[in-house]
Amino acid sequence: MPAEELRMAEAPLLSVENLSVAFRGQKVVEGVSFEVRPGETVALVGESGSGKSVTALSVLRLLAATGSNPEGRIVLDGTEVLRADDDALHRLRGGVAGMVFQEPMTSLNPLHTIGRQVGEAITLHRPLRGDALRREVIAKLERAGLANAEERINAYPHQLSGGQRQRVMIAVALANDPKLLIADEPTTALDVTIQAQILELIAGLKKRLGMAVLFITHDLAIVRRHAQRVVVMKDGKVVEQGETEAIFRDPKHPYTKMLLATEPRGRPAPVAPDALTVLEARDIRVSFPIRRGFLRRVVSEVRAVEGVSLTLRAGETLGLVGESGSGKTTLGFALLRLERSTGGILFEGRDIVPLSRTQLRPLRSRMQIVFQDPYGSLSPRMSAGDIVGEGLLVHEPSLPAREREARVAQALEEVGLDPAMAGRYPHEFSGGQRQRIAIARALVLKPRLLVLDEPTSALDVSVQAQVVELLRELQARHGLAYLFISHDLRVVRAMAHRIMVMRQGRVVEEGEAEALCRNPREPYTRALMSAAFDLATA
Repeated sequence: MPAEELRMAEAPLLSVENLSVAFRGQKVVEGVSFEVRPGETVALVGESGSGKSVTALSVLRLLAATGSNPEGRIVLDGTEVLRADDDALHRLRGGVAGMVFQEPMTSLNPLHTIGRQVGEAITLHRPLRGDALRREVIAKLERAGLANAEERINAYPHQLSGGQRQRVMIAVALANDPKLLIADEPTTALDVTIQAQILELIAGLKKRLGMAVLFITHDLAIVRRHAQRVVVMKDGKVVEQGETEAIFRDPKHPYTKMLLATEPRGRPAPVAPDALTVLEARDIRVSFPIRRGFLRRVVSEVRAVEGVSLTLRAGETLGLVGESGSGKTTLGFALLRLERSTGGILFEGRDIVPLSRTQLRPLRSRMQIVFQDPYGSLSPRMSAGDIVGEGLLVHEPSLPAREREARVAQALEEVGLDPAMAGRYPHEFSGGQRQRIAIARALVLKPRLLVLDEPTSALDVSVQAQVVELLRELQARHGLAYLFISHDLRVVRAMAHRIMVMRQGRVVEEGEAEALCRNPREPYTRALMSAAFDLATA
């Protein structure tokens, strides 16, 4: 019997039948059905709000405390989950199925060492103590790929990088060799190289342990490489499911077709040959002191940016890429004089390094920043209109109220929002709409330079494509200069004219975007490109 037919003949490890979940009477998941068989990877895909995570959490009945009301039937390893008693749930949680969450910093206890947390996961199901437990904890951390596990066993979560914390979460989830791993967006917040490492780790552990994986994600490139079957969700319902290659080759539902077609594509408009230089920086250096002792004396320093030089013209986008900690955002802040630095910075031909805060203030309206997180960068107590108009109150206080309202309405229209929405508050908008408000807040001041700090990383892939297209249109219309900071090389490739690659505070390579993506010279750049585009084309 062929391997595929043999797999289909096996009884499912997980069976979800007609699952519906409601919060306060409002259904967020409705009529969801799918199966996961032993050794199989099934991906739940869809945009934010599609019901993916609610469905995954329902598998282990982890929503009971939130007032949810699940209906339908879930059978995991022969146990009916929705009818299971506490003892049965205890066996399932961690014993039969382990779970890796999207953000390990909120999933790990900041007050306990990682060794204690892995040990707790083990002792919930096995009576190990003392040296035997310590050896088992180290073995699980090593299996999850944590380097120097024996030395790091007493570390706290904040002392680890994002990728290391995610490896600890994997060690916790797989502490008792479960039959099913539920991975809820486990790589979304990670750099592209760390993302590739985590995905390869999960694939290797799956093969080694013979476990099944339920993978929740909105990244279809990951799905194509790692999943055997796909379940596509929209508005709480399954709109399409089937074998991965069949779905990618011939999607049936319009929503699936849209997801597959919305990866950021295209190129920015060419820069005019006579474009003026907006920003010029020479030998920028940023250091942070390390203080120790009772008197907090400076004993050393961290060199976050070392000797970076760049130029940026009107209508041009410079993509700044590199892993977390490479100095990208610090450099962006330094160029805006939001971070203390040494070196020369010319903005529109004027040296801004010796300027005081008071002298800089008139220039602030012409050099703006859009932050990564559209949730945290907007005041929840201000309406969209007030958020967009706040800069006008600061920089153009004499502007009549009626003209200010007109400028706000124009800015909202430019970013594709109805001015009638100006009275709404941030929580009433989607993530993509919030990011449009953040862009409008910068545009209303008619800047020449925009520093875009990871502006698409928190967004779904379809919304990413919309924001990229919007930014390109605005650049072509107004001749804006962009410094585009990101670790997502697929987005940078669609946005940037030139790319600068940073590592440990230094520039390791720079060049024209397409040429650098196609033929990187440095090993570090090749590693970044390989991780990004192997995932994209797999």
